[in-house]
Amino acid sequence: MRRLLKFLHTMGAIGLMGAAACLLVLCVFVPPTADRAGYALMRGAMGAVATWIFLPSLALTLLSGLLALAQRAFHRAVWAWAKLATGVLMFEGGLVYVQGPMRQEAELSAEALAGRLDPGLLAQSLGPERNTLWLLLFVATANVVLGVWRPRLMRRVVTASRSAG
Repeated sequence: MRRLLKFLHTMGAIGLMGAAACLLVLCVFVPPTADRAGYALMRGAMGAVATWIFLPSLALTLLSGLLALAQRAFHRAVWAWAKLATGVLMFEGGLVYVQGPMRQEAELSAEALAGRLDPGLLAQSLGPERNTLWLLLFVATANVVLGVWRPRLMRRVVTASRSAG
């Protein structure tokens, strides 16, 4: 069971970091909002990557991590609890600051393409989305470091004989 959870966790992390990197590259090539068709196409593609790759990978990583944390071997591992704390950051950042705004911007750009929305209202979230993606990639990399090297994050316990002497 532990190997299966580790495999699923690793596959989720690969998908998550790959999707974040893909979204960062797409952010660079987003055309100006004056090109309504190009902008709508690019934002639609970004929304699809966020919905169909980023979000399921995030869910797989979090669920397999939580199930792995239920294993007794990880209960006293401080690095595993640190990964849990950063996992909460990944979940909130991914859901609230990446997937939601990208889906919303894809819908807004489609409305602008149809002529039902002023194009001046578009592209306001692009900078914050890019910053959030960089931050999530940094946190995800830190999680990989924690999982691979499993550092001892605990203080050394002073024995009673040393403290009495």
